Parts: sequence; structure tokens; C-alpha cells
Amino acid sequence: MQPQFNLNNENTKIKEKMKNVKHKIAVLSGKGGVGKTTVAVNLATALAESGYKVGLLDLDMHGPNIVRMLGEKNPSVDGEEIVPAEILPNLKALSIGMLVESGKAVIWRGPLKHSAIKQFLGDTKWGELDFLIFDLPPGTGDEALSLFQTLDDLDGVVMVTTPQKVALDDVRRAIDFVHSMNKKLIGIVENMSFVRCPKCGEKIEIFGSGGGRILAEEYNVELLGQIPLDPKAAKLADEGKPVTLYMRESEVEEEFRKIAEKVAKSVEVE
Repeated sequence: MQPQFNLNNENTKIKEKMKNVKHKIAVLSGKGGVGKTTVAVNLATALAESGYKVGLLDLDMHGPNIVRMLGEKNPSVDGEEIVPAEILPNLKALSIGMLVESGKAVIWRGPLKHSAIKQFLGDTKWGELDFLIFDLPPGTGDEALSLFQTLDDLDGVVMVTTPQKVALDDVRRAIDFVHSMNKKLIGIVENMSFVRCPKCGEKIEIFGSGGGRILAEEYNVELLGQIPLDPKAAKLADEGKPVTLYMRESEVEEEFRKIAEKVAKSVEVE
């Protein structure tokens, strides 16, 4: 059964709840399959481990993946409000994938997705947070549009790409969307930048090179990081173990922590 949504006084409730959130960051890409959720999950866990109070909201209604990547923990209900799943002592998360039966498709048109997003913002007990990270689906459709129109005080957008030109084409469209909605582009994350040869240590750029830097220079924003493609990281994601927590002192983990530091600095968190 699909969840039912109570939309009474939704805008007032959203404003009241969001007053307790200092900074709101969206993670977006114009292209599917670039590792956007991986970036959102590890950005959230890295910020939480740095001492910030963090929430992670999965707004990909049709392909919610943070459920698996965070260990399939479940939210609860307090009266008429949703209580997000506790991932770490200072990290909570919520996803439509936590509220519907596993494997069942969410077959919704735009208006119902818009209503669900408003409930996730207004009828969820987020509490006081330093950061609320939004994991958006790829592209410039209903979910991103609803979020951008609902939150006037979104701090900005972290844009994820891979190096190849076919990804850059779609990411440019997503950047144009961000600018047309008068939102700030915080910077570019280039995922799957290279594979490190396990025998000789050489970088192998299987998707080309320089794509993230090209975009950063083109739009005059920071290249926040270049994340290697590591088979171990993919295995850990399937097991619900974020690399920032389970690949200590690895090249991947270090890059995610640098990205988190730059994002925090970009919104002037003390």
C-alpha cells in the first residue's frame, strides 16, 4: 500500500521545521549512473563524523538507493510524524524506499511526488540539524523542481559528473536548470575519475579525463574532488557500509572527506 499524505497547513509546517536546519544542500546530476547517491551518502557520513548534526533525505522516488547504502535501517512514527532512521548518533536518514515494500514500484505522477516531498519536509521530525542533504534523482524533473520551489533558503547544489563528454552534456543542462531557478552551484564532484592499477599503482582513466575540471572552469566554480573508481567501494555500498566509515585511510575516503570540508566551508559553517 502506498503511503497517504496529510497536506493540511503544509507550507507553515515546512517553514517551522526548516527553521531548525542551518544549511540545506542538494546533490544533483543531469546524468544517471554517475554515483550521485554515493556522493550524497558519503558527504552526509563525512560531515556527521566531523561533528555536525546531519540529515539525509532521499528524494529519488523511483530509484531510492540510500536504503541499501546505509544498511536498510527503518524509520518510525510518532503520532502523525515520521521519525527518520538513525544511522549514526548525529546522522538521520529518510527515503521513500523505507516506507514502501521492497521491490515494489512507486508509480506516481508529478503532483503526488510534490506532495510526498512536502510531507518529508514538514511532517518529519528532523530536529535541529547543521546540514540537511537532499539526494535528488538525475535530471531536471519533478523532484528537483518541487524542492527548489519549496525551499527559498537552499544553500546550494553539489553537481556530480563523470569525466566523459556524454555525462558533461547532461550535467550542463542540469547546471542551466540550477541557474534558471536562481540557486547557487557550490561546485563539481567528478566521480569515477580513474582506477588505480592494483599491481603498479598507475592511474587508468577508463572514462576519459578532465571532465570535472572543464565544467568547473567553464562555470567558475570549485572542483570539489575527483573520486577514484574502486571495486571495494562498490562492494561496501551493496553491504550498506559507506566508504567514509569502512575504508579508512583509503584514497576514496580521503577524497570524500576533502569534499565534505569544502562544502562545509562554502556555507561558512564554523
